[in-house]
Amino acid sequence: MEIMKRYMGWCLVGGLLGFATIIQPATAGQPAAYKQEHAITIDATTITPQSWWQVPGVTPSIYASDPESLDAYKTTESPALKLKPGKYKFGSFTFDFPFAVNLEGKLEFAQSLDQCVEGRGTQTLTVRCSRTSPYSGQRDY
Repeated sequence: MEIMKRYMGWCLVGGLLGFATIIQPATAGQPAAYKQEHAITIDATTITPQSWWQVPGVTPSIYASDPESLDAYKTTESPALKLKPGKYKFGSFTFDFPFAVNLEGKLEFAQSLDQCVEGRGTQTLTVRCSRTSPYSGQRDY
């Protein structure tokens, strides 16, 4: 019984220490590089047929009930979004994929998307496919 009490005590201490290390970065604040917004252009103008797209949490949703009153971006538009370094997702009704903005404000995404997506290492994400049909390999994202 004594061994069990010691074990539970160490688990509690370990859990509290782990909790403290998780909270510490959030309370210490992020370096300025993580807070800087970068102008990232999303160009989906070559997608046919025309549709709508979104970056969840950044742009209006494409899943409104009335297509006539959608505030989401159309594939005929190429806006520049203000994005902080981090992970994001491009989404249309038929094709979605993750991408990231690094600390230098450059785009990163999986190489398996190269048939449908351009712009790695730049500030313009060009989406050429309306679905993943040209892509037939295994996803690496």
